[in-house]
Amino acid sequence: MALSTARSINHILKPLSAAVCAMRRLSSDSTATITVETSLPFTGHNIDTPSRSIDTSPKELMTFFNDMAEMRRMEIAADSLYKAKLIRGFCHLYDGQEAVAVGMEAAITRKDCIITAYRDHCIFLGRGGNLVESFAELMGRKDGCSRGKGGSMHFYKKESGFYGGHGIVGAQVPLGIGLAFAQKYSKEEYVTFAMYGDGAANQGQLFEALNMAALWDLPAILVCENNHYGMGTAEWRAAKSPAYYKRGDYVPGLKVDGMDVFAVKQACKFAKEHALKNGPIILEMDTYRYHGHSMSDPGSTYRTRDEISGVRQERDPIERIRKLILAHDIATEKELKEIEKEKRKIVDEAIAKAKESPMPDPSELFTNVYVKGFGVEACGADRKEVRATLT
Repeated sequence: MALSTARSINHILKPLSAAVCAMRRLSSDSTATITVETSLPFTGHNIDTPSRSIDTSPKELMTFFNDMAEMRRMEIAADSLYKAKLIRGFCHLYDGQEAVAVGMEAAITRKDCIITAYRDHCIFLGRGGNLVESFAELMGRKDGCSRGKGGSMHFYKKESGFYGGHGIVGAQVPLGIGLAFAQKYSKEEYVTFAMYGDGAANQGQLFEALNMAALWDLPAILVCENNHYGMGTAEWRAAKSPAYYKRGDYVPGLKVDGMDVFAVKQACKFAKEHALKNGPIILEMDTYRYHGHSMSDPGSTYRTRDEISGVRQERDPIERIRKLILAHDIATEKELKEIEKEKRKIVDEAIAKAKESPMPDPSELFTNVYVKGFGVEACGADRKEVRATLT
C-alpha cells in the first residue's frame, strides 16, 4: 500500500518567529513564545479547519520530547519483557504513535475523559500513570494499575479520567458515548475522547453510538487512530471508503497528521471547543505503528521493511521535535541524547521495582466482579461449598 508521502523532515515544523530564531540558547524551561506551523494542512468534512499556525515555547517542546522519549523507551522495554516471557497474553505496542497521546493531553484536562482499545500503555502514561504501575500491570503484579488483573489490554486510571483499554474491537466507543452522556447530564463542561483504530472503523456499534451522540448533541470526540493496518489487513482492503473523518456523514470530521504533536494538539483543542457547543466530531489521526499489530505479529509480512524505515526517516514524531529543538538552539544534540539515556535508566529502574511486586492473591479472583453489599456468595461447582461472601 502506498502511504501518503510527507514533506522533507527539514520542513516539518516551520519556524515563523524571526525574533525568537535570532536568540541563542533559549532556556529549556523558558515560556517565550515560538510560533510553528503544522507539517500538513488539516482537511475538514462539513467544518472549517483550524489554523496551521501554533504558539509553543521551549518548555513545551522539551516536555514533548521528554514524554515521547519515555513512552518510546517503555514500549521497547515491553517488547523485551514479552520475549523474555515476563509479559504473557496479548501485548500491543504504541511506538510510532506517541504524538497522538502527547498532543491530545496538551490540549485537554484530566477532567476530560479518554477511553481506548487495547493499545493503551502510552495513553495511561499520558493520563498521569507511572512506569512502575505500567510494568507491574504488564507482568500481572499486584502493584499494577489494575491490580495485576487486567494486563496489557486493560490499563485503567479513573481518577485521571482514563476509562481503560478494552479488548473487544470497537466496544469502547459506545462506552465513551455513555461517558459523554453523563457529562452532559451532569452539566459538566468537559468532553470524552473515544479512541479506536481503522480496524474498528467498520463496526456497526460505532455508527449506532455516533447516531445517539449526534441526536443528543453529546460532547463526544471520536478519534480514529489510523495506522493503516487493521491487524495485517491494509485499510484499502478492508474499507471501501478509508476517509474515516468523513464517515460520520452528518457529523463533521477533521483529518490530522497524527505524527505531528502540534497538529494533534491543535485539532484536539479545536474539537473540544466544537463538541461543547455543537456535539460530536470525528478526528482521523493519520499515524503509523512500528511494531506489528501485537507481539505475535512480526509486522513484516503485509508491508515492506522499506516502508517502515521510510516512515521512521520522514515522519517520526520524536525526530520532528528533536529537529525543532535544535533549530531553535534550545538544547544540543548531546543534551538530547543524555535525556534519552536517562529515560533508559528510569525505565530499567521501574522494571526492577515492578518485578519486586507480588502476584495478586488468589482471593482477588472474587473481587471487582459484583457490587459489594448485596450479600452475593461465590460457591464451588457443586454449589455446596461457599468460597467467599462479597459484603
